[in-house]
Amino acid sequence: MKITLPHLLALTLVLLIVWSAASAPVPLPEQGRLGGSAEIPIREVLTTIAAENDAVRSLYTKKIVGEGKKVGLNFDEDWEEENVQAGPLPALFLSKAAESLQKQQIGIELILGSHMPITPTNAFKGDQVTRFERILKTREPEFFTDSRTNLETAMFPDVAGVQACVTCHNEHPSSPKTDWALNDVMGATTWSYPHATVSEAEYLQIVAGVRRAFRDAYRSYLAEIESFENKPEIGAQWPADGFFVPNEETFMAAFEKEITIKTMNRLLPK
Repeated sequence: MKITLPHLLALTLVLLIVWSAASAPVPLPEQGRLGGSAEIPIREVLTTIAAENDAVRSLYTKKIVGEGKKVGLNFDEDWEEENVQAGPLPALFLSKAAESLQKQQIGIELILGSHMPITPTNAFKGDQVTRFERILKTREPEFFTDSRTNLETAMFPDVAGVQACVTCHNEHPSSPKTDWALNDVMGATTWSYPHATVSEAEYLQIVAGVRRAFRDAYRSYLAEIESFENKPEIGAQWPADGFFVPNEETFMAAFEKEITIKTMNRLLPK
């Protein structure tokens, strides 16, 4: 289903400004749902935010974790423990974003699950099990109404794109699988929402909320750095430049530059 021109104009306008608003609280309706004339299929929304998630996760994994390790930055699954001076691994960065979404209460839920989870609570449940079996065969996303939760759900393959993720999973003492390789489907990023369609306002609220969640996750990492004995310099430079970590504005600007045009291009009628 194509988004009509009026819907596209509204979406494009707000996508241009959503970046500046993403750091502010996302407005919630006083009663019920946000209004609007459109009935946009939720799969359109979930596909959009899944692509945005791929972009921010790739940026964090390659430019922060990958390059950071080369200059002495540490990343650990216990990064929030008092005696651990490290940042979050990519999957835990995503978990922090999921926490932010839950606090925002805009209806969107995010889970990174696996058929071979290091943490048992991340195992697929119900319909997710059979849907993931299809993903393993097709490497394509699955869209469905989950019979267990009654939520509109989308599962996107989580592919091992960098060696650091492969090595971490293979060497983890709790990993049920130790022969992961690059390009393996290691799990699925699962998004859910309670309604099959959304209005323009709801669409934009979700996009803004997801971007705010990414910002919150990165902000948590910067806050953790303040407790390090040997702190990298936080500013406009990246780990590729030395013992540096980009500040919140620099990191999010790089993400926005990467994804906003792609998001709008995806919405344009073909």
